[in-house]
Amino acid sequence: MAIAISAVSLPSLFQYKNLIIARKSRIRSFSIRSCKDVSGEGDGGGEPLQKPKRLSEKSSWEAKDSEGKDYLYRLGNEADNMNIAVGARAGVIDDLFAGNFLGRDSDIVFDYRQKVTRSFEHLQGDYYIAPVFMDKVVCHIVKNFIVHLLNIKVPLILGIWGGKGQGKSFQTELIFQAMGVEPVIMSAGELESERAGEPGKLIRERYRTASQVVQNQGKLSCLMINDIDAGIGRFGNTQVTVNNQIVAGTLMNLADNPNRVSIGQDWREADITNRIPIILTGNDFSTIYAPLIRDGRMEKFYWQPNREDIVNIVHRMYEKDGISRAQVIDIVNTFPNQALDFYGALRSRTYDTSISKWVDDIGGMEKLGEKLLKRRKNEELPTFTPPEQTMDTLLEAGYSLVKEQQFVMETKLSKEYMKNMDD
Repeated sequence: MAIAISAVSLPSLFQYKNLIIARKSRIRSFSIRSCKDVSGEGDGGGEPLQKPKRLSEKSSWEAKDSEGKDYLYRLGNEADNMNIAVGARAGVIDDLFAGNFLGRDSDIVFDYRQKVTRSFEHLQGDYYIAPVFMDKVVCHIVKNFIVHLLNIKVPLILGIWGGKGQGKSFQTELIFQAMGVEPVIMSAGELESERAGEPGKLIRERYRTASQVVQNQGKLSCLMINDIDAGIGRFGNTQVTVNNQIVAGTLMNLADNPNRVSIGQDWREADITNRIPIILTGNDFSTIYAPLIRDGRMEKFYWQPNREDIVNIVHRMYEKDGISRAQVIDIVNTFPNQALDFYGALRSRTYDTSISKWVDDIGGMEKLGEKLLKRRKNEELPTFTPPEQTMDTLLEAGYSLVKEQQFVMETKLSKEYMKNMDD
């Protein structure tokens, strides 16, 4: 009986084993065919997989060029936005990348962009602007913004030069405030770097930033570089660096092509920059590379305030102190041939005695740091009382400043330190 059961069971086991082997072989053959179909090399043993669905049959965004790169790749290569110009702003990039943990409008460079342009809330009070100076700056800005309406060659750059301390930068800022201009302001200290080409790129970036102010905010803007001769001027045996040459070349290129400005990305036809006027200030433009200051690229304006301008500017400065115009004329007559900043320094010198008294009122210089920086939140400093300005105090401060000027010129301690130096 047992032998009969065994004879019946053995064929069933062999049939089950063959069934399992057949199923494994079919699974193995399917997996092999599926791998070949993915690579586009079907062996004909089965139906090929469907190709990935395109965004649109009529769209050229996924069309390949001769190098096998589609339009989106080329567009990204041409763009200067590496996700630092917009940050993670909701509505600008996909919400998946914007997230909620930093807020819906988390912008990684928002603070930087806010500080690039200059506003003039700190200029409080009533100041005098020389009419000749205002006419030159306003005319230059307006001509550059309506150049498409004029049939003339308009220089992109206005070079304001003249003696030290004559108010070139300050008068320009007052005009910006009056016109509602939001400029991008640079200094000569930014025109050198340990990396070659960096200052030139920075100028182009600031120029494009001013262009974005015009395009996105609807405000007038310009690029202003102060003390340009201190940055790229040639004085005696000073060394000329590659960056000096690149800065001069960059400004010349901007003057010749103000609407096509690249900061390193590939060119594209739609990348047109708004024409932005450039204003340079300096003391001696004869030290600057001559092709940069030639007519057609730069309009030059020599600023030397006359007596009437000096009296009006100083009177407006002292008007709040109760100093009459006649007294201002006496001060100007007493200290002739002085720059405008001399009269501002004169007024500042009269505050020294009052500030010393105020330091004594808060506990002396030993407690100065504690009172200024470590006081409690609700603790207020003693009220500072400005000094009463009189002709005697102003003249006394003026004579003190003139004495310091003469002492510097007459002593020349550098002669003691370098006795072999020629006169």
